[in-house]
Amino acid sequence: MKVSNRMFTIGLISSWYTSNIGVLLLNKYLLSNYGFKYPIFLTMCHMTACSLFSYVAIAWLKMVPMQTIRSRLQFFKIATLSLVFCVSVVFGNVSLRYLPVSFTQAVGATTPFFTAVFAYFMTFKREAWLTYLALLPVVTGVIFASGGEPSFHLFGFIICVAATAARALKSVLQGILLSSEGEKLNSMNLLLYMAPMAVVFLLPATLYMEENVVGITLALARDDVKIIWYLLFNSSLAYCVNLTNFLVTKHTSALTLQVLGNAKGAVAVVVSILIFRNPVSVTGMMGYSLTVLGVVLYSEAKKRSK
Repeated sequence: MKVSNRMFTIGLISSWYTSNIGVLLLNKYLLSNYGFKYPIFLTMCHMTACSLFSYVAIAWLKMVPMQTIRSRLQFFKIATLSLVFCVSVVFGNVSLRYLPVSFTQAVGATTPFFTAVFAYFMTFKREAWLTYLALLPVVTGVIFASGGEPSFHLFGFIICVAATAARALKSVLQGILLSSEGEKLNSMNLLLYMAPMAVVFLLPATLYMEENVVGITLALARDDVKIIWYLLFNSSLAYCVNLTNFLVTKHTSALTLQVLGNAKGAVAVVVSILIFRNPVSVTGMMGYSLTVLGVVLYSEAKKRSK
């Protein structure tokens, strides 16, 4: 039984890694290499798939009990989270048009830094001095990685930093807004409500900022039908990321997920370099390594301070 459970957990982690890295690389391919320059529409496809699959998983397959929204205030809180979540995903996709995956992963590793900053200013929650000290190599590593990145693009970098900050803000806001016992939602139910709200936010932005994107996509499909399959597969992978994230947390722990996430970033960097052949400098790799080391030290310092 223990061997069976262990194999099941390894399978879950492998699925989480595969879907996580897969959607990241496919986003990069579509937005940069393939030339499908519509990151808002792509994000809307992801959120549409998450809406449909979440409903099937919860309402039909009963993977978790369905939790209901209990008040108008809770609805507005979830809508706020959804809007911030939209910004983080859209900005992350936009940055992939300008920067290699390896560099976006280096910037994304600074999420703990932004989380600590937002938590301090919004909740006045202070960590132990050792925890803050561990954030120094996180930031220093990104500075080194930026200076040593051959494909550095200032606008892409700013957007990538904004995406990382929005991701951190969402996690802090989630802790604040859905902190009462009656308002807490597990991640699958939260996605069930957030994803359709995200589609509502993204639809007007898509129509205004990416004019006639549906017509352009259909025209592309007439020349190359693979674009439809790319979008369908990519959107399905986006849901798999959320599903496997929930299952890995359920069958291991949040701390294990954090450690695995650090390793995932390193794996994504190596795989992206092998696939896209983007040039990488020694300084850039040293910077990224320093950032990952800082994140590991930060996790350890947080664990010891509890």
